[in-house]
Amino acid sequence: MVNAEPPLSLLLELTHKCPLQCPYCSNPLALERGGGELDTAAWLEVIDQAAALGVLQIHFSGGEPMARPDLPQLVKRAAERGLYSNLITSAVLLNAATLAALAGAGLDHVQISFQDSEAAGADRIGNYAGGHAKKLAAANLVRAAGLALTLNFVVHRHNIARVPDMIAMGEAFGAGRIEIANVQYYGWGLLNRAALLPTRAALDACTAAVYAARERLRGQMVIDYVVPDYYAAEPKACMGGWARRFLNISPSGRALPCHAAETLPGFDWPSVREHTLADIWNGSAAFARFRGTAWMPEPCKSCDRREIDWGGCRCQAFALTGDASRTDPACELSPDHAIMAEAAREAERAAPEFVYRRIGANVGAAQS
Repeated sequence: MVNAEPPLSLLLELTHKCPLQCPYCSNPLALERGGGELDTAAWLEVIDQAAALGVLQIHFSGGEPMARPDLPQLVKRAAERGLYSNLITSAVLLNAATLAALAGAGLDHVQISFQDSEAAGADRIGNYAGGHAKKLAAANLVRAAGLALTLNFVVHRHNIARVPDMIAMGEAFGAGRIEIANVQYYGWGLLNRAALLPTRAALDACTAAVYAARERLRGQMVIDYVVPDYYAAEPKACMGGWARRFLNISPSGRALPCHAAETLPGFDWPSVREHTLADIWNGSAAFARFRGTAWMPEPCKSCDRREIDWGGCRCQAFALTGDASRTDPACELSPDHAIMAEAAREAERAAPEFVYRRIGANVGAAQS
């Protein structure tokens, strides 16, 4: 067993249950049902082990983490172990009582995901009537409680023109940070790529709006910006590099180097039901497989960015080429880069209907 540098962040996907049905959901196409989820005692043990391993931040996510009634217990344990806690939520289940319980347990930060800046578009994307109004009310509650607030806006061809309005929302709420994140095309996002990928012209306008707002709001609000890889020349350092800074636990207890890694075939993902986090992080063959640079093919192996982008995204490489060990096609030096240009042409065509994220849905056909 080789001792790797400890992960900075641990993402706990407590459940795949969610009231929303977003067509770009990052969860797997095959969703975990409630009976397969870790119980409270198991999650508490994971938190204890994370603190012992050296993790600094813990993110409670899903699905919708607030669908778990034991969430305040888990937040409290994280606070007791000195971990900075962040709730990543749709916020449609967040009310004054539930927020008071979480704040009392020691929650540090709330990230609320918004589907749009206006109700009609937001409720259509999430397929949840009245959801946008609930999110606005929840954001006000978080601010009133004095907790750190981040607004996450997921951007695609149906709302990208309203990015200036999204930034204005962040200002109105006094958020310290907002994220303008274009959909990343894995899982449900890849399934709906033709319906979601914006045109290059729309993306360029969005980028200009974000950069102008960053300059105007410097020192007041941080704006994180994520572009779709389909218009990139260089790959992103996905999760800071495979198994370098980030550890993800699925609802059933599988340990993963990123939330999309279950899409990759040929891996025996270790489970926290059978192994400690330390053993998984330091000794798992799955975690070691793409860690560092030794695995890299050309042109990555001799690239001066190899310890900057770490070869890009393994899940995207597999999704687009069928081989997780190939250079991420987002890189202009990749022999597969033309795949991106071909896929981007989808954005010039009429958008098909969404395949909404539904537990038990047939993902082979669009859902109305």
